[in-house]
Amino acid sequence: MYTRRHIRFKTIFRFAWKNLLIFTFWSGAITWAFVWCENRGTNIGIPFLPLSTIGIAVSFYVGFKNSQSYDRFWEGRKIWGGIVNYSRTWANQVLSYIKNVQSSGYSDVDLELLKVKLVKRHLAWINSLRIQLRSTTIFDRKNLSFVPDFGLKNDRECKECIAFFMEDEEYEHVMDKANAASHLIRLQGDDIAELNKKTILSDYHHVNMMSSLEQFYNLQGMCERIKNTPFPRQYAYFSSLFIWVFILLLPFGLVELFHEIGDSSVWLAVPFSVLISWVFSTMDIVGDNSEDPFENYVNDVPMSAICRTIEIDLLQMIGDKDIPPKLQPVDDVLL
Repeated sequence: MYTRRHIRFKTIFRFAWKNLLIFTFWSGAITWAFVWCENRGTNIGIPFLPLSTIGIAVSFYVGFKNSQSYDRFWEGRKIWGGIVNYSRTWANQVLSYIKNVQSSGYSDVDLELLKVKLVKRHLAWINSLRIQLRSTTIFDRKNLSFVPDFGLKNDRECKECIAFFMEDEEYEHVMDKANAASHLIRLQGDDIAELNKKTILSDYHHVNMMSSLEQFYNLQGMCERIKNTPFPRQYAYFSSLFIWVFILLLPFGLVELFHEIGDSSVWLAVPFSVLISWVFSTMDIVGDNSEDPFENYVNDVPMSAICRTIEIDLLQMIGDKDIPPKLQPVDDVLL
């Protein structure tokens, strides 16, 4: 997620320079060809009226696409907001509901360790979900390996890897599954069912905590729905196609328009064509970058930062002393 209020010029230029070169070359070539043909009594220009009609139609089409793309991003952000809220609820339930009883067979120390295990396993779940959402796209099924997206340079960075929050045996068991995140929630259910069986959890508290796990499944499913359902290609593809048709025709209309002003004004078609083409192409790129909010792009949902926020809150709730720092934007981008 880009965090700076105003986008830096260098950032804009980094994404736009290739298209600017193409637009400049194309409009310059058409303008030169127009002048060359004009000197030989041939006119390759086209009336600007039909071109403006195409531009208006393309604008409506791109506007609809961008609106729907932003809805996908905003839905993804709301889902992760729900994950934050229910994560805090889960930790509070673990710490408040689980109380030792004499007949349970658990010592106080064992029960405290179990509470920590339930909370840290949840931290493993949010990080595993984050990694799964970033690992593949609907158009790329080759890379199905479950690989963390952070280098493990020290213990602090290991907190971004789900293995840090789990026992080795349990980690190996979960990693064998196609959907590791869903199995982590199932393990949570097994543990609280065992606590209910041993009367450490009352039936009411057991149902309450199972309801929280159900919400985690629902939130995970919502994320997977966005991830595995691409933006309708009829909007994404034809939007780009229509824009490029408009961009390719634009210099033919502008040279004719500026030629009517005067022969020396015809070269004004080049900068104006580049400017108009850049505006339309940028609108298309903005929509493309918003349609898949879990791809680890500049404008995506900052899942790493959200996971770190949850981690800080939950570790403080269980009294952990090794609290990681809050993630900060790098080059104005918060991942």
